[in-house]
Amino acid sequence: MNYLIVVDMQNDFVDGALGTKEAISIVPKVVEKIKNFSGKILYTKDTHEENYMETQEGRNLPVPHCIKDTKGWMLCPEVEALCTEEPITKPTFGSVTLGQVLQEMNEKEPIDSITLIGLCTDICIISNAFLIKAVLPEVPIVVDASCCAGVTPESHKRALESMRTCHIQIENE
Repeated sequence: MNYLIVVDMQNDFVDGALGTKEAISIVPKVVEKIKNFSGKILYTKDTHEENYMETQEGRNLPVPHCIKDTKGWMLCPEVEALCTEEPITKPTFGSVTLGQVLQEMNEKEPIDSITLIGLCTDICIISNAFLIKAVLPEVPIVVDASCCAGVTPESHKRALESMRTCHIQIENE
């Protein structure tokens, strides 16, 4: 079984508080990838509470975003329309829950590969790719670079190179 992980394709990361033109530009590619994927698809949502600014992340990135139950927290409409099951909410960059779910799925039926797409390459994509690599070291992990965007184009490229160094396959650069 192949898995596609759609990471944080939320309004605040696409065209909201932390949106970029690069994030906007990948939406059609992400939609196409989801529509054409043969396998299981999981989604994540960055999820913060009203006290975001009091957290370590809030102090380091003082831009409130993805506050639970706000418009910015919702998946962008094009992706939301394709989402068939409840996304995994995560309070930080990497999702321990996602790693646990994938471990459980792998025990039931061995996972052939895991592909990650979404936002942001240099924060949540890389964090989740490394987390998954740590819990499932023998499962091939792929990042489709054409379906990802970073905080900046430069940090996107650096993150791809770091993942490649750690044996994560990078496709469609």
